[in-house]
Amino acid sequence: MDISTKIGEVMSKDVFHATVPGSRDDVLNMLKEKQVSGVPVAKDGKLVGIITRTDMLKHPEEEQIAILMTRNPVTIGPNEDVSYAASLILQEGIRRLPVVKDDQLVGIITITDIIRVISKLGINDKIEGVIENGTISVWDETPLPIVGKILELAHIAASPVINSEEDLSGVIADKDLVNAAVIEDSVEKSDMSAGSDEDAWTWESMRDTMKIYYGVSKIKLPDIPVKEIMKKNPTTAFLSTEISDCAQKMVKNKVYQIPIVSSNQKLIGLVKAKDLLKALI
Repeated sequence: MDISTKIGEVMSKDVFHATVPGSRDDVLNMLKEKQVSGVPVAKDGKLVGIITRTDMLKHPEEEQIAILMTRNPVTIGPNEDVSYAASLILQEGIRRLPVVKDDQLVGIITITDIIRVISKLGINDKIEGVIENGTISVWDETPLPIVGKILELAHIAASPVINSEEDLSGVIADKDLVNAAVIEDSVEKSDMSAGSDEDAWTWESMRDTMKIYYGVSKIKLPDIPVKEIMKKNPTTAFLSTEISDCAQKMVKNKVYQIPIVSSNQKLIGLVKAKDLLKALI
């Protein structure tokens, strides 16, 4: 296996996908059950969009897939090279590429699939050369809704978690937030009134009131500290860890963000799966 490996050889052919029309709840259950971060959206077998965890966390009150999804997503063909898929993912800032042939959805290739390829290539360059500067971490007592907002505003999928002694205590990822999320239903009331009491000579005041009750359903993150759902004792790496070795750690432990620590186990950064993709291009 090398960087000229074709997409059709490594893509997932059994694609879990949503359909339109459809509801957000169906997608949320699919993401939880299949432990994936996003799925293509199809209509009559033809790709029409893609919907992710981020889409739903950004718009917690929206229920329709057609509104939540990203239309006209970037796609790739099954005969393209894995290295080209890596460059597209980095260029577009995405995590997955639907694979299309003759306008039909035939598969999907994700960062996960490409990391598996990298794990087998024996790339001995150090991860120090590919990681980005700057890491956003959160305190382990931070309420979950605040953590969700931090990830959204920072446009990141995961964050290291530190305790009050500044030691690494875990990692929180967007998939953990989705797994913890609940659908909250409520009834809202809207009052619309017409009438006037302002005329002093009015014998009788008239007021018409129309009350509208409507259902509201939205995704809600429980108000608990992040330490209650974070991944504890996470896999770690050093700046000197080789790229393929780091990829092997990701594949083995089914994680795609690994905290980088110093020799005394202090947090100094985070290596993401996307960082390792740079080795292919």
